[in-house]
Amino acid sequence: MPNQATARALEPDIVSRLARFFPEAVPVRIPIRLSRTQSSGNGKGGSGNGDLTSPEHGGASENVFFQDTVIEFGTPSEVLFVLDRPLEFADRVLLESNDGSLRAEAFVVAVQYHLERTAVAVRFLKHVPNWIVKS
Repeated sequence: MPNQATARALEPDIVSRLARFFPEAVPVRIPIRLSRTQSSGNGKGGSGNGDLTSPEHGGASENVFFQDTVIEFGTPSEVLFVLDRPLEFADRVLLESNDGSLRAEAFVVAVQYHLERTAVAVRFLKHVPNWIVKS
């Protein structure tokens, strides 16, 4: 099993394998804090409010976690990164950049599981203007 430093060094490679399925993806390095709230109504739709920042998401029956990670690839509507916890298709997450320039809800659209890491692609729930600029 690789040590932690080796595992961290392989993260861009792990995400690049997933990025092949997103032709518009460009490499970026944006540190973020990711939070996930798992509730019975997870997914991209539903009749409820669905806002992870709303008071209704503070219930004891939900599984919440936070993790710092780095967006390795992005498109205008998706971001790709690696986590050390598993996410599942349609899980909802909140992405917040360390500098405050990005704060957006998204849902999982692709997952690739590796030994102790999970490569994840999420799609924004709403359009996020100018979060990524192609040159």
